[in-house]
Amino acid sequence: MPELIVTKDIDAPGLDTLDGYREHGGYQALEKVLKEYQPDDLVELMKKSGLRGRGGAGFPTGLKWSFLAKNDKPRYLCCNADESEPGTFKDRMLMEKNPHQLIEGVIITSYACRVTTAFIYVRGELAMAGRQVARAIDEAYAAGYTGKNILGSDYSLDVIMHRGAGAYICGEESALMESLEGRRGYPRLKPPFPAAVGVYGGPTVINNCETLSTIPAIIRNGADWYATFGTEKSKGTRVFCLSGHVKKPGNYELPLGTSLRTLIYDEQYGGGILDDKQIKAIIPGGSSTPMLGPDKLDTPLDFEAIAAAGSMAGSGGVVIMHEDTCIVDAVLRMSEFYRDESCGKCTPCREGTYWLTEILHRLEHGHGSQKDIDLLLDICDNISGKSFCPLGDAATSPIVSSIKLFRDEYEAHVREERCPFKREGLK
Repeated sequence: MPELIVTKDIDAPGLDTLDGYREHGGYQALEKVLKEYQPDDLVELMKKSGLRGRGGAGFPTGLKWSFLAKNDKPRYLCCNADESEPGTFKDRMLMEKNPHQLIEGVIITSYACRVTTAFIYVRGELAMAGRQVARAIDEAYAAGYTGKNILGSDYSLDVIMHRGAGAYICGEESALMESLEGRRGYPRLKPPFPAAVGVYGGPTVINNCETLSTIPAIIRNGADWYATFGTEKSKGTRVFCLSGHVKKPGNYELPLGTSLRTLIYDEQYGGGILDDKQIKAIIPGGSSTPMLGPDKLDTPLDFEAIAAAGSMAGSGGVVIMHEDTCIVDAVLRMSEFYRDESCGKCTPCREGTYWLTEILHRLEHGHGSQKDIDLLLDICDNISGKSFCPLGDAATSPIVSSIKLFRDEYEAHVREERCPFKREGLK
């Protein structure tokens, strides 16, 4: 079994407590950082490690840190733990089972970026995760890992846990900052980018929960060690959230570059398809990423290979649909999500997601026409790249990719004036 980094000891009893975490090497990386490193040295170390963001975009972490504006304004760190991408549930696990690993990563990142106030923005529905993080922060304060003069050094940091109210749009970094400041979660116009003007107008670094949870292990073992995992351009391991029609859904940490086939069929991981049926479609990175067909099973799970296959690594949420799945029905469910989660700020997304859902509903229930299929593509073209933030693009991905791969299935809904899959024995 491959070496684990982020999920190592994840099921150890008491790991979510301060004493349990320290028994497994917890906060040793922070002690090492404060004794041996200057902030700029850590930025270079992260660049050398090749760590890339695990939230979706895959941007190099050290490079992101180096972009912070150099001015006299206070700097901030935001941990984006507003995990709300359908099919994604890794950050929830990390916060519930190993919150101190995240907090140690937050402290080290804050030190590297010369930040004195850090926020952990936790999705509102993740009630247990929020409680675990809040308790861990209190334990860290009491032990001197946060607060004034951490571990006797001249570095001080306040860490604040902020609960969201369950809006998907707040996973977008600028909407997250708006929410954090007490306003409605609307995305901001860019530029300026958060590295220049972020929380309360100060330079702000925003990293995903898994990204920050990876940092203590890199400090303990070194950048060269971390770079031995993964591929040339996609270093390290990643937690993949496997769900849908697989025998063993769950979170699995694998080196980047491992094939989809291994994740889905290996007995250590997915264990194959439910009822030993055939795969019909794969969503490789959460519902906002284009679907892939079964001919892409040997695609390596890394940023470049998935892009070359026609999709995106996204949030790491791998959703499997077998041969009995009605693609039109599945896409309708996804579209309803994006319609409901659109913040309504811009017209293409607000109106477009509504009409996409209406047309898909028409098709799924046998009232559609052949023109509706092309109309879906036309509306997607008017949303993608023309909405205020990436939510509009996300809403079009499942529709455009599914029509490309399964247009005959859409046409069958029109021809038969019903859903061909809603017969006895097929769910």
